[in-house]
Amino acid sequence: MISTQMNFMDKNESWSLFKSLAFANEALPSEFETIGKQIAEKCHGLPLTIVVVAGLLKSKRSIEDWENVAKDVKSFVTNYHDKQCSRELGLSYNHLSSDLKTCLMHFGIFPEDSEIPVKRLVRSWMAEGFLQLENDLEGEAEKCLQELVDRCLVLVCKISLDGTKIRSCKVHDLIYDLCVREIQRENIFIVNDIVLGLLYSGCVYLSMQIMQPFKRVTGDEICRALLTPVHRQLRDHDNNDLLKRTRSIFYFRAYSISVLKLELIHFKLLQVLDLSDIKIAGFPQQILRLVWLRYLSLKCRKNFYIPPEICRLWNLQAFIVEKPGRSVITIPEEIWRLMQFRHLKLPEFNLPNPPNVSADKGSHMGFSNIQTISFLSPCCRTKEFIMRIQNVKELGIRGYWIYSDGLLNNLVHLQQLETLSLADCSSRFFPASAKAFRETLKKLKLERTWLSWSDLDIIAELPNLEVLKLIDGACHNNEWHPNVRGFTRLNVLLIENDLKYWKVTDDNFPVLECLVLKKCRYLKEIPIEFADIHSLQLIELTGCLPELGDSAVRIQKEQQDL
Repeated sequence: MISTQMNFMDKNESWSLFKSLAFANEALPSEFETIGKQIAEKCHGLPLTIVVVAGLLKSKRSIEDWENVAKDVKSFVTNYHDKQCSRELGLSYNHLSSDLKTCLMHFGIFPEDSEIPVKRLVRSWMAEGFLQLENDLEGEAEKCLQELVDRCLVLVCKISLDGTKIRSCKVHDLIYDLCVREIQRENIFIVNDIVLGLLYSGCVYLSMQIMQPFKRVTGDEICRALLTPVHRQLRDHDNNDLLKRTRSIFYFRAYSISVLKLELIHFKLLQVLDLSDIKIAGFPQQILRLVWLRYLSLKCRKNFYIPPEICRLWNLQAFIVEKPGRSVITIPEEIWRLMQFRHLKLPEFNLPNPPNVSADKGSHMGFSNIQTISFLSPCCRTKEFIMRIQNVKELGIRGYWIYSDGLLNNLVHLQQLETLSLADCSSRFFPASAKAFRETLKKLKLERTWLSWSDLDIIAELPNLEVLKLIDGACHNNEWHPNVRGFTRLNVLLIENDLKYWKVTDDNFPVLECLVLKKCRYLKEIPIEFADIHSLQLIELTGCLPELGDSAVRIQKEQQDL
């Protein structure tokens, strides 16, 4: 299990510290308790903020003063402290390694108080070259993030159900202030804001003509460029130099429905282009000239065409596309030439076999560094194809039809596979044995696969499966009677399916820790045998019948009586 927010204080701990400092040995007047708890809670568990706020309020005994502070704790700290906060934060920051300093500063380019998906964050760190790593880039990047969490510099927002992964995070307001100050010192990288223009058609365009110094903004539209630093102060006439040194562009938006048009040809050394928060009309042809690009994230309209010339982006590590609709995107075979690929994520795509896949030709074609592929069409099914992605760790497959058992039965050749998602796949060719899956498989998600519940007896035999998610039509019928001792390593079970009758034996789910049931509209009872699972820590119900809640209470009481 990872440490999430253990170093931050919970509500009770925050209030206890705040009260001890604000009133010390004095009796706490009742009228201050409610407002005091609100102030302590708004410190977000950061001990430094609690100490500063409580110390400054110690001399204030007007309820009106406390109410004013409660309205805006952050402004109070910023306006009234005597550099203590900045000094303490600066000390913590100065003790970081250079890699960690850079990673922490990167939070400052995101909109203030925004919740950041961890995958987006660490992949941009890698593409930026913040971390000087060679092998397990993702693992080391996550370790860096965890260290920032352990040092109380980053707040965890969401974690995975099994508690092993941070899903999203943010920084405290005071830490954000620190990041902004360090960015403005321009000693590691420079951040400029790109001025967006509005066309008569209503489209927003990203202009290469107008850049302005980075400033803290709270507007809905923010487009930021990250630049390599120089040793001289830039002037307005240095615009061409700005363009050449721009290595990253991030676009953030809140509510805009505009479509972005690009002028990218002059950003020749661009490494990161993150436009995932705004729609573009199609694949921008200008991108094909950005040969140093490592990270590309786009949001497109329905019709989306990827040109064969994408092979020019020979440094590309991550290619992520969001688009509406269910049409399958065909990726040109030239993409196999991109040997640096680590993450390929599209709604549903067909990836053709590499050219010349034979014993003596084309053996060099393949994604040897690949970590994530989703969502792959089932048409990609041959052993030769699978061998070209054999190092993938996370695989998603989506498609209405699997025409043969080739794809699923060839999954055994994926030597590093840990996470597998199957969506909208026919159950007709589901493997008849657990041996069709690698023993490395730890997480499995099934969605609209329409398996019979008895098929789960095959999944139950997977020796290292820790997380199983059954979502919206994963299984048909409404009765589940596991017939074999299985799920011996399963920690998390999530069911969001029309299950009505469920029976288990004493030897099912022996080490289960978390049971999540969502929208189980017909299930009235959780098998009482779950009370005998000593490892069970959580039963979470959402959108279920009241009777199911009563059943969970009975299981809790049974466990307490043991």
